[in-house]
Parts: sequence; C-alpha cells; structure tokens
Amino acid sequence: MKDQSQPEVGATTSEQLEAPELPSLLEATKVWLRIGCLSFGGPAGQIALMHREVVDDRNWISDRRFLHALNFCSLLPGPEAQQLATYLGWLLHGAKGGLIAGLLFILPGAVVMFVLSTIFVIAGDVPVVAALFFGLKCAVLMIVFEALLKVAGRALKGALPWLLAAVAFAALFLFSVPFPAVVLAAALIGALAPSVFSVGAHGEARSGPPALLDAVMAADPGYAKGLAKSARRAGILSLIAWAIPVVALLPLSGLYAEVAWFFSKMAVVTFGGAYAVLTYVAQEAVEGYAWLSAAEMLTGLGLAETTPGPLILVLQFVGFLAGYGPESSLAGGVAAALVTLWVTFAPCFAFVFLGAPAIERLQEKRALAGALAAITAAVVGVIANLALWFGLRVVFQEVQPVNWAGLSLDLPVLQSLDPAALLVVSLAALTLFRLKLGVIKTLSLCSLAGLGLKVALGL
Repeated sequence: MKDQSQPEVGATTSEQLEAPELPSLLEATKVWLRIGCLSFGGPAGQIALMHREVVDDRNWISDRRFLHALNFCSLLPGPEAQQLATYLGWLLHGAKGGLIAGLLFILPGAVVMFVLSTIFVIAGDVPVVAALFFGLKCAVLMIVFEALLKVAGRALKGALPWLLAAVAFAALFLFSVPFPAVVLAAALIGALAPSVFSVGAHGEARSGPPALLDAVMAADPGYAKGLAKSARRAGILSLIAWAIPVVALLPLSGLYAEVAWFFSKMAVVTFGGAYAVLTYVAQEAVEGYAWLSAAEMLTGLGLAETTPGPLILVLQFVGFLAGYGPESSLAGGVAAALVTLWVTFAPCFAFVFLGAPAIERLQEKRALAGALAAITAAVVGVIANLALWFGLRVVFQEVQPVNWAGLSLDLPVLQSLDPAALLVVSLAALTLFRLKLGVIKTLSLCSLAGLGLKVALGL
C-alpha cells in the first residue's frame, strides 16, 4: 500500500504553493526610521544608504526596480531621495507604507532642524553641533563614492551608457547645464534608442534568490495594479492637504500667507533638488522679503547639510527665521516653519502617489524602458557630480568658481586643504572598503574621530 503521508513525485505541496511574504509593516517601519535617522550627505548619500538597506542588505527590492523608481523620482520636483522612499514604501505596503516611509525620511531631520534653529536664534552659533556632524560629513563622502561605484558597475552596460554618463557629468560640472535639461535629454535619447539602453541598463540580475518584491509580483501579477487605487486616493488627499493651509491663509494676508504662498511655489519648481533653487530662495528671502540675512542663509544651508533628511530642509530654517522675526517669538518661528514643511512636502507625496501606478503599468513599454534606462545612465553622472561637489567642500575649506573659455568650474583653493577632514575621510575609506565595518560603525567611528579632532583644535 502506498504511504499516504508522502507526496507523489512531482506533486505540488501546500508549502510549494505558498506565496513569498513581504516584510511586515512594523519591520519596514523600523528600516525607514533607520534610514531617516542616518540620511546624511544630501541625495547621493541618502540614495546610497537606501540602496544598501533595501537592496544589498535585505534584498527586498531588486536593482532594476530600485533604479526604475529612482529614474521616475528624478523627473519630479522636490527631493528625489524622499520621493524614492515614498515610492518604495508604497510598493511594499501600499499607500500606508509610502506615507510612513516618506514621513520617516523627513521627520528626524525636521526635529533636529527645529532644535538647531532654536539654538541658533538663542545662542547665535552652534560650533559644538558643527563639530558633532563634521565626522559624519566625511564618512558620507565615502558612502557616496561606494554607491557611485556600485551603481555604475551594475547600471552601465555598453559604451553608449558610459558615454551618456560622462556627458551628463560634464554638462553639470563643466557647463552648469540645468539638471532637468540633462534628465530630459537623456530620456529623449533613451526613447529613441531603447534597445541600446534597456538591455542591462537597469542593473544585471543578482546571484542568489530573486528580490522579495519581484518574487511576490511573479506569484501575483496583479499586485501592483491592486495598489493603484489606494495610491490615487492618497495622491488626491495629499493635494487637498497641500491646498488647505494655502487657501486658508492667503485671504488673511500677512507673514504666514506669504510663507505659504512662497514655499508652495518652491515645491513645484525644485527640479534637481535643493541646489537648483537655493540661489532664487536666498535672493527672495534675503532681498525680497528680508526674512533673514545672507549670512544667516548660509548658516541654514550649513545646518541642513549636516543634519539627516533632505537638504531642502533649509527652507524650514528660512521659515523659522521668518516667523521668529523682529518680535523674537519662538512660537512664531515654529508656526512658520510648520507651514513651510507642510506646503513643501505635501505635494511630494501627491506627485509620487499619482504617478507611480502609471509608471509601474507602463514600465514594460520599450520606449519608456529605454528612456528610464538612459536616465539611469545620466543619473550615474549626476551622482558623480554630486560626489565631487560634496567632496570638494568637505576636504577643502574654500572652493572658488572659475569661468574660463565658456566653462564654469568649481576649483578648490589648495591652501585651504583641511587636514582633519582628509584624515577622517581616509578613516571612512579604511572602515568601508578595507575593514568592511558597514555604515553604522563607519558613521559612528568617523563622528567620534571628527568630534575629537575639532575639540583638540579648539572647535
């Protein structure tokens, strides 16, 4: 008699039929909070950290899908790293997951910026805080460099993608071409030559098991479609949430109406990240509205660069000082900063939730796949430009813009080399590439080393 307890050869057991499970929302929330607390170094460092957490370390998301989402977010106004977190959170756990991921990317930095803004208006300077974050900036430089090597190795397959990445870098670094123009040009080239870019350009397959999300989507082809309805609803609600304070405050005129209207405009023109609009913001906030001085604007930028979260949080500092104003009111500063945060980031969620379902639905189209893959190649050049921009300002205390024969270059003043920064950057390279201690240990060691050096040098 046949043993009924054993399945026949070739039979499918219930365990074999069991679909793969995504991480729980609680588990993902812990990871998004971790990313939000460690997201130093601007978009390049933040994207590098996110890639390490969800692609390299946990294999939740594939390289191809991560880069696909990044390409879309690069086209949107607003901070692309925060929008990428929202997109990936939505793919893993729907609109709720996207909202949690996006908010946790913002909140740690926003809380720190509130504290630093308060210290600044009360104490006038924050040298100890700057010393605390000095080592972090040095470590982030190496994290960005590591990400650049990984993304380039996986995304650039063939001579033309490498050439496009080099051209994108040159356009940004040498000719100061606007970021949106670089991305749109790359998209057009990719759409016209999809076979050149789409093959392998979204990252080659990893050895080992497939990414968890890919396995889930393979088991359930309607997975992404099932998330679309909640995303559209969340997108519409985000637009309404964005409009409420603007509509409520504009008829009242006064400071808060000006803050709501001004930063709402900024929310829809910040293509290419914060640096693309900082000149305009500084000019209007300093000269037009007289909310703060030029020196205070530079201080705000410095604080934003040394705190976690998107660099666009510098707008929160501007809003805080606008509300603090001549009456020296902390309550007024907090209220204006909250309005600034609300109207700056609410549209970011709307853009992602309204656009991501369409991008997921259309990603198998050859022209779109080619366009997004070409953007991936261009983004390698963008990351290289950001890494160089960031690196020059970490290792050298002075960087001088030079215009020569139609070129616009940022050249370091060699005499301003910072030995302490160079030492901590070298320590970060050692811990990451040689000792392979990982991000947390590298950031911790470099932060302590930077603080110790600054204290020894008298801050």
